[in-house]
Order: sequence, then structure tokens, then C-alpha cells
Amino acid sequence: MSVRRQSATLPSRRFQSIVCYVLRIAASNCRREKTKHAPSNRHTEPRHASKMKKKQSTLRYDALTDNEAVYRARQKGLLRESPRTYRIVDLFSGAGGLTLGFTKALGQVFEPVWANDHNAYAAKTYNANFGNHCTTDDILEIAEHRIDEIPKADVVIGGPPCQGFSLLNKNRDGDPRKQLWRPYLEIVKHTGAEVFVMENVPQLLGSEEHEEIAEMAHSLGFKTTFAKLCAADYGVPQTRWRAFIIGCKFTDPRAFFPPKKTHQRPQEASKRTMFSEEFDLYVSRARPWRTVRDAIGDLPPPEGTEIRDEPPPLDLHFGRSPTPMSMKRYRAIPKEGMNRFDLQERAPELTPACWIRKTEGGTDLFGRLWWDRPAFTIRTEFFKPEKGRYLHPCQHRPITHREAARLQSFPDSFRFTGSKIEVAKQIGNAVPPMLAARIADCVFALLASKEEGYGRQVFATEAQSDHGKRQRPQYVA
Repeated sequence: MSVRRQSATLPSRRFQSIVCYVLRIAASNCRREKTKHAPSNRHTEPRHASKMKKKQSTLRYDALTDNEAVYRARQKGLLRESPRTYRIVDLFSGAGGLTLGFTKALGQVFEPVWANDHNAYAAKTYNANFGNHCTTDDILEIAEHRIDEIPKADVVIGGPPCQGFSLLNKNRDGDPRKQLWRPYLEIVKHTGAEVFVMENVPQLLGSEEHEEIAEMAHSLGFKTTFAKLCAADYGVPQTRWRAFIIGCKFTDPRAFFPPKKTHQRPQEASKRTMFSEEFDLYVSRARPWRTVRDAIGDLPPPEGTEIRDEPPPLDLHFGRSPTPMSMKRYRAIPKEGMNRFDLQERAPELTPACWIRKTEGGTDLFGRLWWDRPAFTIRTEFFKPEKGRYLHPCQHRPITHREAARLQSFPDSFRFTGSKIEVAKQIGNAVPPMLAARIADCVFALLASKEEGYGRQVFATEAQSDHGKRQRPQYVA
């Protein structure tokens, strides 16, 4: 009986656990109340909590009105979270290298709705990648008589034919192709676009046509700016220079363009350039230039001499049938970086007489690429080593179509159509997509500066520019 009376005076184990649980809840609530009214101290937060807050935070568009912030957000795939997309029209589109840089494939939010190019093979390639809206009709006839067929757009991009300005064109002074910017701007006016991007060769800048373009754009209500850009500074494994003119109706584009460089020339790299360095503004943590090895080093030796019935990248990785004389010349200059002058020194009997007579210039003719440098400009006949520095760094052959496409920064997933000659033209004439993507970053920042007042939100990036106030570059032809 005494044992039974003692146990009756003690609470059961179940009752004890319930009491303990209630006390823990009360204590937790008490701590929460104290924390709620206490001053915050961000230094006492655990490191992982700080990261979680950054990941979940959202900001207005004014967080993305700097092209570096847009670049960082795009690299993280955050632009795809944007509630806004922008419609683009591409004129003189070619295969679509410029359009590609503005689309989801490279992390952007622009939607192509109409395009035009006179080359049917290039238009077919464009349509295979972006939808069936690229026409091949005469753009002059469209601009004069059928302009209503072109849909409205937020942005017009494109490169009126550049042969009229090219240094390779001996008759460029009277070339009518220098005036095709006129229907371009007429279509800009019709679409209602508030931003345009015009791409061309660097020789356009400073020309009479450049002044006329600026005057006509001003009459349409646009402020303009311009720059010569080297593709290698933006992740393209190629030192290709292009000129860009940006027009904007609602703000001065000089505050947003040119884009900060994402890649920088290694200190040991050659300083020889075709054009002057326009400006020296980089994103934080800029990377070294991408090289030939980065772009094509993983590819096996090519097979066959025609487009292959293989999945990418092997479909365009085919070679040529060199003559015995060509093979002797390839083997006579086996080291990377060698060129026609090395051929003349090592094997004069194999050197064409016209090369011997040409004692100056043309140092890249019949030249081998370097593994650990970017390629030089990839033109439309990259498969002919007598046209430039197009020999593989160590194999006795010119580069393949796939290698040229990669040196232009086209992803292997991009579909080219047409004969191998037509595909080569499409590759060589294209704006490198990775360069185009940085132009698109600037355009997005421009449009975001207008959107910020409308309460739009996008996921924010952690990136903050550590550069000083943007300055307009001084241009030297």
C-alpha cells in the first residue's frame, strides 16, 4: 500500500513530457518576442542565412540598369525570370548570329518576330533556328510598298551590308550598298521601336554615311552613340573588330554603351591590333581571352570532305582534298604561328611567285593559328589557307566548318543549312553571338531603365560594379 500511495503522488511520464513540451514552446515564443524588439545585428547572423536572403530577394528594374549587372544576372540564368520580353526585328539578318545573342539560347529575354535577308540559304538557316518569319524579298521594295507587313517591335537590330565600307572593296566609294541603312531606319520608324542596334565594319565610323545616319536618326527622335568593339574582349575566341551604332528614344544611350569587357588580353599577348583600343573598362573578375585551344581543342581529326550525316559537332567537321603541292607547303611550316614568309625562307621552291614579289603585308596569308591565342578574323573562305591565317595549329590542313563556327562562338546546337560553300558564307558573315549577347545586355539595361518606374520586378544579382563613372570613349579611326 505504501508503494501505491507514493506512485499516486508523482505525475505520470506522459504528463511530464507534455509539461516539458509546453515549457519549450513558451520559452521559444519569449525568445522570439525579444528578438522582434531588439536592434538587428547583421554580423551575428550565420553565413548561410545571409546567402539565403540574397538568393530569395527581388529588386526593381533599377537594379539591372548597368550592363555589368545584366551580364551577371544573365550568367546565372536570372534574366529568364524577367516578367517582360521584348520583340525584335532583324534586318540583313544573315544566318542569325546577332539574333542568337538576343535570345534565350544565350540567356536573354528578347523574342524575334520578323527578319529579312536577301540570301535564301541564310534565311533558311535563320528560320530553322528562330521560327519561320525571315523573308528574302527585296527590302527596298518592302520599305516602299509593303512596310505594313512588318510587325511592331521594341527593338530593331541588324547590319546593312558592309561591303560598301570594307577595306577589301576597292570600289567602295561608289558602292550603292553603302546606302542600305536608309530602308533600315524607315523600318525602325514603322515598327515603333524605341531602340535600334546597327552593326557594320569599323570603317563606317567617321564616314559621311555615319554622319548621315546620325542626322536621320536624330530627326526620328533618337539619341545615338557608337563604338568599335573587339570580339575577343567579350568571350569570342577571335580578334574580330566590329562597329556598333546604338539609338534610343527615351534616354541617352551613352550611359549604357559600350559594354564593359568581360575578357582581357593576357599581358604576354601581342599588342598588334588593326584598330585602336577605344576604352579600357572591364567587369569585375574579368577572365583572360578565350583561345583556339578552348574552342576546338576537344575535336578529333576531321573525316571526309562533305557535310556528314552525324550529330553535332561532327556534322560540320569535315576536311578538304589538298593537292600534293599543298601538302608539301603545309609540312614545310609545321610550327604554330608560321606563315608565308616562313615558307619562303624554308622552302622557296614551294612558294608562289606572287608571294615572293609581295615583300610587305599579308603576314597572315598561309598562316597557322596559335593554340593559346584567339584566332584572327574568320571570313567566308576560311577553308582556303591562302586567304588568311586558317591553318590548324598542328595538323596539316585548314580549319573545318565546325572549327570556324566555334571560333565565331556559335554553339554546336545551332543548325546551319545549305551547301558547304553557303554554310561557310553564313559562318564568316555572322556577328559572333557572344559579342551580340553583350550588346543585348546593354539594350536590356536601357529598357530596364525605362521599366523601373512601373513596379516591375526581376530576380536580383549580387553583382555590383566596382568601376567609376562611365565616360564616353574617344574614337580614333
